[in-house]
Amino acid sequence: MTPEFANYIGYAASLFIVLSFALRNLRKIRIVNLIGCACFVVYGIYSGMLWPVIIPNGLLCFVQVYHLITGKNGK
Repeated sequence: MTPEFANYIGYAASLFIVLSFALRNLRKIRIVNLIGCACFVVYGIYSGMLWPVIIPNGLLCFVQVYHLITGKNGK
């Protein structure tokens, strides 16, 4: 993957994270945030193993998946 394409993934990740703050439905928030966090993990890997980006976003992916699977969406 080229560094330029990795940057595009980083921009997409930022867009998804910001978009998740604009939503009202908690399930949609979790899904959009999950996509953003997953994009940040990919960005961190392909930008030279940026562990401060990979670790928290990877953990947040698991948190979002857990809540989506268990249905604990804070309703």
